[in-house]
Amino acid sequence: MSEEQAAEAEAPDGRDDEAASAASAESDRSAGEAAEHAPDADLVDRVAEAAPEETAREIAALRERVESLEADLDEERERADELESKLKRKQADFKNFKKRQERKTEEARQRATEDLVERLLEVRDNLVRAVEQDEDVEVRDGVETTLRVFDGVLDEENVEPIEPETGTELDPVRHEVLMRVESDAEPGTVADLHRPGYEMAGKVLRPAQVTVAEGGE
Repeated sequence: MSEEQAAEAEAPDGRDDEAASAASAESDRSAGEAAEHAPDADLVDRVAEAAPEETAREIAALRERVESLEADLDEERERADELESKLKRKQADFKNFKKRQERKTEEARQRATEDLVERLLEVRDNLVRAVEQDEDVEVRDGVETTLRVFDGVLDEENVEPIEPETGTELDPVRHEVLMRVESDAEPGTVADLHRPGYEMAGKVLRPAQVTVAEGGE
């Protein structure tokens, strides 16, 4: 064998070095994974030092604890489901109650309107009888009677007239100004009533039409 051949035989193969490096890396990785998934050392020592009976009791106790917690969780879930079901029923009951109240309110309004119309029919009957009288018959008495009946109906409905006197301070809510006129009244106050207004339970149904003394702002 020549010296050149002997040197080549003694030189290490580069591929063998690469294989060795790969094997070493794989070994290190496996060791790392094993260390990562290895049980806690203290726990292992405690289990190893404990008697089998004690370990069994601890495991049994842990199982009972887990079962108890799971049972509590199931109870809380059932309780939550029950509360949600009750809430939905309450919401449905309230919705139905609201509908019933709206229906009752509408029925009460309709009855009140029907009652008012029935009483006004009597007023109309009196007016019809007055109109049907002969031309030579004095109808003033009949009209006055009808007016009293009509005023009685308004009074029963708590309807009050708005009839400000001369000199009354102007109220833009209850008074509608038609014009400003010269008057002996204090400027800016009601000079005269043109048409009475009406209010019901404190709410103005129709403002009174008035004239106002000159000089008001």
